[in-house]
Amino acid sequence: MRGVRTRLSGISGSVALAIALLSGCQALNGGAGEEPTERTTTTAPTRTAGYGTVFLGIDECSSFGTSSFTEVPCAGERAAARVVARHDGRVAQGPPCPATTDFVLHISESRPSGGGDEDGDGSVPQGYACMRNLEPPHPGDPGGGGGPRTIVGDCVYSAGRGEVRETACDGKGERAPEYQVTAAVETKPQCPDSTDLYVQLGGGKPVGCAAPV
Repeated sequence: MRGVRTRLSGISGSVALAIALLSGCQALNGGAGEEPTERTTTTAPTRTAGYGTVFLGIDECSSFGTSSFTEVPCAGERAAARVVARHDGRVAQGPPCPATTDFVLHISESRPSGGGDEDGDGSVPQGYACMRNLEPPHPGDPGGGGGPRTIVGDCVYSAGRGEVRETACDGKGERAPEYQVTAAVETKPQCPDSTDLYVQLGGGKPVGCAAPV
């Protein structure tokens, strides 16, 4: 297997990944939200020769751990998550991941000094892979309590300072749900009369209409 070391302050020949395990804070009542905060871990990914031209390309699978990721056959016993979308650049500047993405792998740019990477041109572009667990739980599902996006069906609780955080709708999370997003609309006046809270979602319908649970 060909290892790829974690990148530290410009060292060549390396790739760094960070996992967005939980969705970030969202603004309440249409206020200006902060950049989403994420609980992350930096890992040292590896891959086996013979895979596609893109590291963790669409429909490829990875193992799952707290210290390293490996590109593995999807039918193998080590496979834990599948790539459902893959984009170059930063998450904040690129297309959003599919709504039910469970977590995101952030891949930093790498220019191996020794030459030779997954596509043979000596470099790995910065990008991100949207991942879906092969088996439950799926925190990215509506009401699942996590994932990189807040979507219709998700539940939230007040985190103070005009922000909310996701939590599982079934009450099994660390915090009990206070509101559930019932609709996504373009502007606040389009929300149902039952709406008590507006949650910033982003995308083409950036306003989430939330009601008490």
